[in-house]
Amino acid sequence: MDANFFRAYLLVEILVSRWVVRYHSLVIDSESLPEVLIPIAWTSSRTLPFIGSEVLDKYNGHELQTDQSIFLDSLLPEAGNGSSSLVEYGQTRNARVLMGVKHSTRPHYGVQFHPESVATCHGSQIFKNFREITDDYWLRCRSSYNKGKHANSDAHAQVSSASRLYRHLVHNNTEVNYKSLKLKWRKFDHLAGQVGGAKSIFCQLFGQEAENTFWLDSSSTEMGRARFSFMGGKGGSLWKQLTFRLSDQSDGSSKGGGHLSLEDSEGCVKTIFLEGGFLDYLNKELQSYRYEKDEYEGLPFDFHGGYVGYIGYDLKAECGVTCNHHKSKTPDACFFFADNLVAVDHKYDDVYLLAIHEESSSISQWLDDTEEKLLSLTGSVRMDLERQHSHPSTFSSHKAGFAAEKSKEQYIRDVKKCLNYIRDGESYELCLTTQIRKPVEVLNSLGLYLHLRERNPAPYAAWLNFPKEDLCICCSSPERFLQLDRSDMLEAKPIKGTIARGATEEEDKQLKLKLQLSEKDQAENLMIVDLLRNDLGRVCDPGSVDVPHLMEVQSYATVHTMVSTIRGKKRSDISAVDCVKAAFPGGSMTGAPKLRSMELLDSLESCSRGIYSGCIGFFSYNQTFDLNIVIRTVVIHEGEASIGAGGAIVALSNPEDEYEEMILKTKAPANTVIDYE
Repeated sequence: MDANFFRAYLLVEILVSRWVVRYHSLVIDSESLPEVLIPIAWTSSRTLPFIGSEVLDKYNGHELQTDQSIFLDSLLPEAGNGSSSLVEYGQTRNARVLMGVKHSTRPHYGVQFHPESVATCHGSQIFKNFREITDDYWLRCRSSYNKGKHANSDAHAQVSSASRLYRHLVHNNTEVNYKSLKLKWRKFDHLAGQVGGAKSIFCQLFGQEAENTFWLDSSSTEMGRARFSFMGGKGGSLWKQLTFRLSDQSDGSSKGGGHLSLEDSEGCVKTIFLEGGFLDYLNKELQSYRYEKDEYEGLPFDFHGGYVGYIGYDLKAECGVTCNHHKSKTPDACFFFADNLVAVDHKYDDVYLLAIHEESSSISQWLDDTEEKLLSLTGSVRMDLERQHSHPSTFSSHKAGFAAEKSKEQYIRDVKKCLNYIRDGESYELCLTTQIRKPVEVLNSLGLYLHLRERNPAPYAAWLNFPKEDLCICCSSPERFLQLDRSDMLEAKPIKGTIARGATEEEDKQLKLKLQLSEKDQAENLMIVDLLRNDLGRVCDPGSVDVPHLMEVQSYATVHTMVSTIRGKKRSDISAVDCVKAAFPGGSMTGAPKLRSMELLDSLESCSRGIYSGCIGFFSYNQTFDLNIVIRTVVIHEGEASIGAGGAIVALSNPEDEYEEMILKTKAPANTVIDYE
């Protein structure tokens, strides 16, 4: 074999002034290489922050709307030997660091940069070149044993299948008992604006106690961030509540499964042990429903009834993690099956009533009764529910009211431990978290939520009330974990990078620009985008995963955040729950690589995250779902309010700054609790 041929071919068509991404990582001593390994790529010894969207001019045919400041290196030709050198733009070729090697006689390559990264120019070309090198190699040295085994068609067949890790996701449904569901719905044009909006509808339909209720609340609809809200209470004959608790693994055991409690519409409760876990049970339930698509023609949203609730962070034990080091005080998953619900279209102020029932049963009176209530609503909400206060609405320090799980000194020590793990090559990014807690004696939880949504409106906010669990969740999340729509498109919108709003308009602009150009925050965001592209790639059609928006800065009531959007087309043999299992927990709450990072975080964090870092949303019976990331959330359980917060630790992190970022993220929910009491 011609070594120069292989050496040049991998980087063919990757010409002058191209850019690749490298994460902070270990370095190979080029002097230690055996003779059979030939250096083919180098870089300068320090990273290069780059500002300008032209660096990432296109990805999969889409313009990337962003300015960048990330780990980028320039790819320049090395004269005379057919190899290439990665050097820092504007720098001389000294202090070089080895970034690529190849075998002298075999088509074996190793690179220290990331050709698969969204920010690497021509990464797909590098993979195409490698595929062609492999094909050419086997054409040259094919034997009778090799014929057909390494043909290009076989290679393509392997690409279109899931990785070995996720092949178990495709389920056999032969044991499923199918249930036919029917949908009835009514639309009321522009009614929401006439009766005071979604808040008025929820409060007047479901009352001050709001027991056994849900409200998936798009309380921030600016710039098209969210359009629909969904709400409901204890419904018809199909209503039920699912409450799941994992087996205790805090002793280091790997025993799986857990206990599921089911309460039906009549109040009857039974408990069963799920050896396969909650997500497998949920998958079988959703696969069992049969429905007619023409029944929901004309509905502009995807949720037509089904499961509404949350998945706690510890359900990572059903998504690849061997065990949990801690046991959650709250249930690990809790869902209502909502057979009756109200939907609000914030774009047009339309209100919809939806009811599902089994084919063999007659439709209930719920549609008629709720229509009558809707049309009689007033445009105001009772003041005693909202608990208006006379004192100023400025934020007070939460230290007097909440007790931190860890002291400032301990949190900073944990950040330093994360930095050591990163320097040792154990992780690229670790999303360290902690919790603050406060006893709450007598508290109107719905009133608290109404205050939270006013102070900190968010596109993926939520209210959940499970009275039998003594549990209320007041969530003002700005982050979407994952959505699957009726066209089988998956979408994730991770947030990485947060900064406080300014006191003046000019200061606010400067802070927003500071976040946009922050090398550290862009590094955080980029690594999570690449992680989620990988997660979605396991369940999407090959080549369909796309990043239409990279590192956009969005503004909310108290903070600016850096948000990216990743989309892909779901494979036809993959179910809705399979998609969640492939990506849960959200990468923005774990770090990268995901599994190893979660193991390290479990060893550092002193308690279970519980509901925090999990997700809230719906699984519709029509095989769609929309789930948020549980952040900026108050969990009220058994007389205690808890709030989780944290941040991503990368090589550029400053321990003091990380502590201050964690405190910033608790301010809106913590001060809402204190001011409301």
